[in-house]
Amino acid sequence: MKKLLLAVFALGAALSVLAQDSTSTEKSDTIRVGGMVIIKKPGEGKHSEVTISNHRHKKPSNISTNWWIVDIGFANVNDKTNYSNAISSGFVAPGIGKDELELKTGKSVNVNLWFFLQRLNVIKHVVNLKYGLGLELNNYHFDNEQVRFNENPTHIFLDPTLVGVKKDKLAADYVTIPFMINFNFTPGRDKGFGLSAGVSAGYLYSARQKIKVESEDDKIMKLHDDFDLQPWKLSYIAELNLGPVKLYGSYAIDNMWEKGLDQRPYNFGIRLSNW
Repeated sequence: MKKLLLAVFALGAALSVLAQDSTSTEKSDTIRVGGMVIIKKPGEGKHSEVTISNHRHKKPSNISTNWWIVDIGFANVNDKTNYSNAISSGFVAPGIGKDELELKTGKSVNVNLWFFLQRLNVIKHVVNLKYGLGLELNNYHFDNEQVRFNENPTHIFLDPTLVGVKKDKLAADYVTIPFMINFNFTPGRDKGFGLSAGVSAGYLYSARQKIKVESEDDKIMKLHDDFDLQPWKLSYIAELNLGPVKLYGSYAIDNMWEKGLDQRPYNFGIRLSNW
């Protein structure tokens, strides 16, 4: 009890000294005792205001989750097709080559909706594992708006009857799981700096060609089929965090088609995310 009374007396004496010093200088004084912060501010007349608070740095959680992340970017393909073989196999019609299947760069878009991304601490919150689940939506707009698909079997040809086309695209949508190693150079900050790299696995759940012809009622033609696209899509993926700006990119490991064409899709754009 005596020790406690002595401690209280010492603290009162320290505060009294601070009050006298503050009266003469009219400046705020701060004392830190461990995690305790004592702030004395000058008041009106001879009165002073003393604030005691306990500030401790919050330790980052070993597992952090980010919900509902959106990617907005561009989609394109690296075309390595041997069109002589593709024509002889009947997959594409004579007269179709790389130029005829070229994509509109500005209109071919990729939008990803991640249900969640999770970060698991491995080494001092600097090295982490990052994984999640989401939808990868790709819209490939053809520069030649007479490109048309037939199904069963897949056959790609140019349809001269397509006149006044406003939109001619192939859509391929995947349920995707990304898995990356994350390097967070500013742990404890949501909008910090870092990078991630890894792979993703996606399963094709929807594919279709959509053609919109300019007319009084804007005629729309849709054909739903897998068009001999690979059911699985494996990609190299990366992410770059530059404070509030976050960039992403992906490049398919293998051909997106089961036969006929040899094209490797890639995406890049901006990620709208908390971290």
